[in-house]
Amino acid sequence: MKGTNGIQVIARAARVLRALEAHPRGLTSSELAEEVGLARSTVHRIAAALAEECLLVNSTPGGGYRLGPALASLATAARRELLLELHPDLVRLAEAANETVDLAVLDGSRVLFVDQVPVPRRLAAVSAVGMAFPAHCTANGKALLAALTDAEVERLLPAQLDAETPQTITSRRALFEELDQVRAEGVAYDREEHTPGIAAVGAVVGSPRGAMAAVTIPLPAERFYGNETSLAATLLQACRTMRRTLEAG
Repeated sequence: MKGTNGIQVIARAARVLRALEAHPRGLTSSELAEEVGLARSTVHRIAAALAEECLLVNSTPGGGYRLGPALASLATAARRELLLELHPDLVRLAEAANETVDLAVLDGSRVLFVDQVPVPRRLAAVSAVGMAFPAHCTANGKALLAALTDAEVERLLPAQLDAETPQTITSRRALFEELDQVRAEGVAYDREEHTPGIAAVGAVVGSPRGAMAAVTIPLPAERFYGNETSLAATLLQACRTMRRTLEAG
């Protein structure tokens, strides 16, 4: 029974942390209790314990909370693990596909590029490491959003989905329908939705420690259309290898 109670406490703490992730300015205890569906007294005890470990900090004089610096350190360490362990697999994928390969993580409603393996081709899709694009119109962004629940996605998305190109999905309903398809197929596509003339296929990999990233193959649209199936198969096979790499690490 004690072990079961411990697991329940951890699960509730995770719900509190996820709720605050979508509210960077913080929430009061009452708002947080409503957000996670727990009693205010329960939330207060959990938040106080997390604050002692610097996973949360007070955001308002009235007792509100926001994510703390220790959580950022853990996230940075997890991302560093992904970078170090996955780079050789990214190189092999770039060689197999003969296309640029990107690694990106979710940063609010945007995707942040953290690694890239370019290929020496006359026409290639290249984005600088450190750049961030809207998640709703990119293959890596949609792959990462599909790994979340609809409620989590709704909290992350901006009020308006801006059109980057005529192909961008700007309807919430259409986007959620596409995310359902991504969940079913395990792969996401960008059909010139962010940049005219550039398409991409993307999928998610995650580490046992909870870090999650998207691997994408961006390429000129002329080499994408008609090759979507083979590109997706190559990517998914590589992602299976990457998951084994992370599990063994």
